[in-house]
Amino acid sequence: MPRFPEDSFDRLPAPTGRVGAHRGPAPRGRGWRVLAWAALATVLLVGAGIGYLAIIDNNNQFTDALGGAGSSAAATTDPTPTPTVAPVTDGTKSVTILNGTEIAGLATRVGDAAVAGGWNVGSRANASTTDFATTTVYYADAANEAAALGLAQLLGGVPIELNTSFPGADLTVVLGTDYAGPGLTDPEAPVEEAPAEEAPAG
Repeated sequence: MPRFPEDSFDRLPAPTGRVGAHRGPAPRGRGWRVLAWAALATVLLVGAGIGYLAIIDNNNQFTDALGGAGSSAAATTDPTPTPTVAPVTDGTKSVTILNGTEIAGLATRVGDAAVAGGWNVGSRANASTTDFATTTVYYADAANEAAALGLAQLLGGVPIELNTSFPGADLTVVLGTDYAGPGLTDPEAPVEEAPAEEAPAG
C-alpha cells in the first residue's frame, strides 16, 4: 500500500466526545419542570376564570334582586280606585212608581213613603205585569246615578239600573214580588184580632 507524505489534515485533534457543539447538553429534570410550570399556569387560569364567573353571577343576582324588588313593588301597588257615587236625596228629580205585584195599592203607599222621604213622586200606577221578580230603580241618565242610589236606599237597598226604557221620569221604580220596604203594608187596614181563648173550667 503506498504511503503519502503527511500534511496538516492528517493531524486531527483528539476526540472530545461532544457532537453538535452548538447545543449544550440537556439538563436533567428539565421536562418535569416545564410540565410543572404548565400545570401551575393551567390551575391559575382556571381559578381566575372561576372567580370571574362568580363575580359576574353575583352582579347578575344583585341586578335581578333589584329588578325583582321593583317589579314586586309595582305589582303590589294598588290600582287607582274607582270613585264611588254617594247616594243623595234629590227632590228635583221626577219619580214614577209602578206596581209589578198583585198587592193592591202598593204603588200608592210606596209613593207616599217616597214623598215623606223628600222625593217628587209624579205618577203611581200598575206595571204591565204582576209577577215582576226584583224591585229595581231605573235611571235614564248616568248623571242621575246618585239620586237613584238615594231612592233605592230609602226603599230598603234595592238595586239600580241604567235603562232608557222609562223616558217619562228621571227615576222609575218597578216594585217586584221581593219588595220588603216602606209601604208594603197598609197602616190603615184593620188588624184582625185573634179569638180569645176560653178560660178552663174551675
